[in-house]
Amino acid sequence: MASSSSARRPPPPVSRTDFVRDAVKEAILSGEFGPGETLVEAEVGALLGVSKTPVREALRSLAGSGLVTMSTYKGATVRVMDAESAHAVYDLRALLEPEAVRRAVERGADFGEARRVLAEVETGAAAADRAKASLTNRLFHRALYAGCGNPLLVEVLDGLRDQAALVTVTGWGISPTWQGEAAEHRAILNAAERGNARQAEHLLRKHITDFLDRVAFALPGRRTTETGDSKGTR
Repeated sequence: MASSSSARRPPPPVSRTDFVRDAVKEAILSGEFGPGETLVEAEVGALLGVSKTPVREALRSLAGSGLVTMSTYKGATVRVMDAESAHAVYDLRALLEPEAVRRAVERGADFGEARRVLAEVETGAAAADRAKASLTNRLFHRALYAGCGNPLLVEVLDGLRDQAALVTVTGWGISPTWQGEAAEHRAILNAAERGNARQAEHLLRKHITDFLDRVAFALPGRRTTETGDSKGTR
């Protein structure tokens, strides 16, 4: 039972493992740690001022979320997102995220947070900073689907966010299009705010699939059709 004094008590500090996990995740999703880069526990610990134990635990957690690959011989490395994996992630996004946004629009969800994040993308540091753009891109998309009314659907999409962001950052390394994508975001948000659920759904699905089409050809192990089409299928 919480007393009035405990209600004012500050939240507990983040654990060392959580601190390391969040720091390494942001470094990966900003491109600071590149695909295939080895993450040496002692070096990461020295960089963040912690021992190897929380680093080891954090890397295992990141391996579980698909951002890090663990190997007996190589240790932990930043996951290399190949074309097959990227298609799998984006195929699931294209199935679920537009549906979630359609439901959010039909329920009359408030898209004020999405509007605020979009303004930051267009006018703030994110307009020129890939690391900032990566974070705000994730926040914008979540603000669109968060009001869908199905907590399990939100949870599934949240679970995809890190891997989707890894595809995005890899793609921006191939084709730095995040500034141009703001116009697509604006069109999606405008449709949502007008209450046009079907248009918002369509524009978001096109936004997701068009991005992968722009970068899939340069991802390792790109998919091919029987006729040799390097785009493959979605």
